Amino acid sequence: MRKRLEMLRMEHRDLDAAIDALSGTGAHDQLQVARLKKRKLRLKDQITLLEDYLIPDIIA
Repeated sequence: MRKRLEMLRMEHRDLDAAIDALSGTGAHDQLQVARLKKRKLRLKDQITLLEDYLIPDIIA
């Protein structure tokens, strides 16, 4: 599970770089940027779920 979590984090960072690259160019493809942002949000949700599972919230 930790390996999967690291892979999701890496993909999340890669999507962030891709979104920045597309936004930085003169040719703005808004549909592509929107799709990448949506994918990035889904990845963030998956990362959060895995983190919550691996690191439970313990009330002391």
